[in-house]
Parts: sequence; structure tokens; C-alpha cells
Amino acid sequence: MKKIFSFIFIMVLSSSSFLFAQEEDEFKVHKVVIQVSTDDKRTQKIALNNAVNLQKLYGLDQVEIEVVAYGPGLSLLTSKSEQAKRVESLAIQDIVFSACGNTMKKKEKKTGQKVVLLEGVGKVTAGVARIIELQEEGYSYIRP
Repeated sequence: MKKIFSFIFIMVLSSSSFLFAQEEDEFKVHKVVIQVSTDDKRTQKIALNNAVNLQKLYGLDQVEIEVVAYGPGLSLLTSKSEQAKRVESLAIQDIVFSACGNTMKKKEKKTGQKVVLLEGVGKVTAGVARIIELQEEGYSYIRP
């Protein structure tokens, strides 16, 4: 009888720990950084699709997403982007977009024209450094 009671007690403890772990997962906020460093339109579209799919899967309150663009990928976040309306719409839906300041300076120096970022896009000093900082804060790294 003592063995049966011990077994039941252990089972109850195990199941309550399991349920508690499931509850924690329900409230976990997933953090994701998506790198865009290419001007390939298909890859840029995939990066945006990744962000949207993650929001659909986890819900707006359970995922933080930042898209960091640098080098040729900066084109995604400029007024000349084919995805301009989509980027602006996603920025309103709590997806953070960060443009590399180093890339912007280099491009402005090369072309003599100011880079015009889309509405809702922020600027960081260095895109690569921003990705490192986010990973240090626990963000998962995605590169489509």
C-alpha cells in the first residue's frame, strides 16, 4: 500500500509540474531578428513572409520581431522598394524595421542622394551590430 501511495504521489507531482511548464510556454514571448542583406526581391519577400507567419503562429502579444536591413538589403526599407506598402503596413502591426546607418551613409556618399526610408522604419548605427545586440538579448536569428 505504501508503494502505491508513493507512486500516486509521484505521478501527481509530475503532472502538476508538466501542467505548470505548459502554462509558462503559453505566456512565453518569442523574440526574433530577421536579417535582410540582399537586394534579391524573392528573398526580401520571404523575410516579410517569415515575420507575418510568426505573428500568425504565436499571436501579436507573444512574438517580438525586428527586421534588420543592411548592405544591398537596405533597398527593402526605402521609398523605391516594391514592398513599400507592405513594409509600412507591417510596421503598424508591431514589426520593427531597422535600417543600417553605415549603409545609408555609404550609399548617400556614392550616389549624392539622400536615402529616403519608409514610414515606420527606424535607423540604427550599424545593422550587423544591431543583430549582435538583439542576439545577446535572447533573440533568435533568422536569415531567409
